[in-house]
Amino acid sequence: MVTYVEYLKSILNRIVESYNTLEAIEDKPGDLKKIEKEMLKINGFVRVISNKIETEKIPLADFKITKKKFAEYLVTYSFEKEIETMAPLYSNDVNRIKNMRLKILESLKNNNMMNNIQELLERL
Repeated sequence: MVTYVEYLKSILNRIVESYNTLEAIEDKPGDLKKIEKEMLKINGFVRVISNKIETEKIPLADFKITKKKFAEYLVTYSFEKEIETMAPLYSNDVNRIKNMRLKILESLKNNNMMNNIQELLERL
């Protein structure tokens, strides 16, 4: 049986994997689909943690901070509509692809969210 902590770790690891994939994308024509896929994965995992994992089950103070940052991220950042609008017109424009990817990475780094995830993973 998987514990709450193991479940949380697996989700956080998946967020880190998708983040690393976003960082590694080389901004070539057609990469907008890859960017969208990884962004949607991250948003889904962030949503699962925000909605399904209770702070009482994870006693670390770091988790409460990270969960709060996740909730703020979901309210503040939404790139789905931008990508949907951009895809038919600029899916081969490497500069726009790079800019979108960098904006998504920047949003994930905002408020040290990715650092909090790394620290939380180390403490779990």
